[in-house]
Amino acid sequence: MIPEDDDSLTGRPPRRWWHLATVDITPLRRHRDFRLLFIGRFVSFFGSMITVVAFPYQVYQLTHSVLLVGLLGVLEFAAILAVAFVGGALADARDRRSMVLLSEAALMVCSLLLAGNAAIAHPQVWLLFVVATAWGALDAIQRPSLDAMLPRLVAKDELAAAAALGSIRGTLGQVLGPALGGVLVAALGLSFTYMVDVATFVVGLACLWLMKAVPPPVGAERPSLRRVLEGLRYAGSRQELLGTYFIDMIAMFFGMPMALFPAIAQGLGGPKVLGLLYAAPALGSFMFSATSGWTNRIHRHGIGVAVAAVIWGLAIIGFGFAPSLWLAVLFLAIAGAADMMSGVFRSVIWNQTIPDSLRGRLASIEMLSWSSGPALGNFEAGAVASIFNVRISIVSGGVLCVIGCVLCTLALPAFRAYDARLYHLAPDPAAGSVKREKQ
Repeated sequence: MIPEDDDSLTGRPPRRWWHLATVDITPLRRHRDFRLLFIGRFVSFFGSMITVVAFPYQVYQLTHSVLLVGLLGVLEFAAILAVAFVGGALADARDRRSMVLLSEAALMVCSLLLAGNAAIAHPQVWLLFVVATAWGALDAIQRPSLDAMLPRLVAKDELAAAAALGSIRGTLGQVLGPALGGVLVAALGLSFTYMVDVATFVVGLACLWLMKAVPPPVGAERPSLRRVLEGLRYAGSRQELLGTYFIDMIAMFFGMPMALFPAIAQGLGGPKVLGLLYAAPALGSFMFSATSGWTNRIHRHGIGVAVAAVIWGLAIIGFGFAPSLWLAVLFLAIAGAADMMSGVFRSVIWNQTIPDSLRGRLASIEMLSWSSGPALGNFEAGAVASIFNVRISIVSGGVLCVIGCVLCTLALPAFRAYDARLYHLAPDPAAGSVKREKQ
């Protein structure tokens, strides 16, 4: 039998063996501001996932061009690339709650514009591309401040639980939001669908308004190029962080086959099964998050990230060889669970080891690492499939993912040896004088 934890010093109730197979809701019970952020982000993200269905549908309805639909993602990613470092610098120099609040209000304005545009007799296509670009820029402004807030809202030993709760919130939104979005577009039209998104923003803004301020770190300076370069130099000096960036990018670049789902679906049952393929990774992510209580007992987070990425690659190989729909869905669900496992452990490394004065700028680097991989990976998968075939593209990508992640782990000994029990960040708020010490 697994012994009970002695949490008398932390004030947490003892965790018995069955708690290890459930999600740990301690952060929600103990911290008011974390509850508010969780509720607000859940409702707001749910609305955004509704719009994720309506928006490309409207572009295709107006233009009948899949190329222009694809251009939406290119514009959004280009805006993220252009603004991400600015968002990180602002997160380290301004009140982080205020930054999230203001960017959330601007995103609501974007949804209002979409609703108004859809309501007129001849909706303007150019406005849709402007909104897509604005989304990318505002996301790049918001995410560093949002990510940098988390370690201020929960205790250090609750970071894994908080990350798992965040993943549950995200995967539920990804599964339920698009499903409702399709129903709303078909039954009530685009303008009403966009207004539902606006209503969810109101809830998100109210929750952010009720939260306490999250002021910048002591001694924070104004945003500048020097401050951005300071963050890049710090990231480059930390093998623990480089490992999280490189392994995630390798896994996503070589093992991201979502662009091939329509072609795979043709051999597994046609368009009616396409939705199952897209939903399977999110379902796996949700199942992992809902049974993630055991992650609080993992301390070798670097190895955890590497193992998760290897499982992802092996699952993608299995997906490439899957002869039936149920096996394809099973392997994609395993891949989704592995991706969420990696995400939880990467989040813990970032939040436990990055000093508060640098969290915003490092969050912008993290954002680029996890947003660039899928975009480039889908392009790589399509390119290889066009030269060879779909199966070779998927299987070779999974093999290269496994090999690349193993080599990266071997090349970064500090990442491989990372142990949260031995790692201590000296409490110096000045970015230039942060020290790392072994206890």
